[in-house]
Amino acid sequence: MTRRIARGALVALLALAGAMHFTWGRRGFRLAVPDAVPRATGLSKDQIVLWSGAVELGLAAALAGAGAGARTGGSASALRRVGTMVAVFFVAVFPGNIHHWRSGRSVPGLDTDAKRFGRLFLQPVLVAWALWSTRGSARC
Repeated sequence: MTRRIARGALVALLALAGAMHFTWGRRGFRLAVPDAVPRATGLSKDQIVLWSGAVELGLAAALAGAGAGARTGGSASALRRVGTMVAVFFVAVFPGNIHHWRSGRSVPGLDTDAKRFGRLFLQPVLVAWALWSTRGSARC
């Protein structure tokens, strides 16, 4: 039951963050994109924000679907795979968190150096949350 609630909360967090990439949070996410990423990908910072938002929405849907499937007799290994993908995504975007802290640019909710620095410590928690909530019994 606890893991299922944690998965549901993670689905909500991913969906909210993904939606923010397309709406009011878009500017802030652009500030977090390291300058090297557009050079390496050929995409603009805005395109990277939109694509990462789409990935977050897709991961939210996949996590919700895998969790529901595992509870109704589907594959618990599918749930673990999605959890691993979510964790990998959180690791992949961590350089953006570092860039945002180092740039010192304010966005809503992260308007001080201390808050931006503190945000760095949330990322390992998100990785652990994704892995823990998708392991063990799919019914819990």
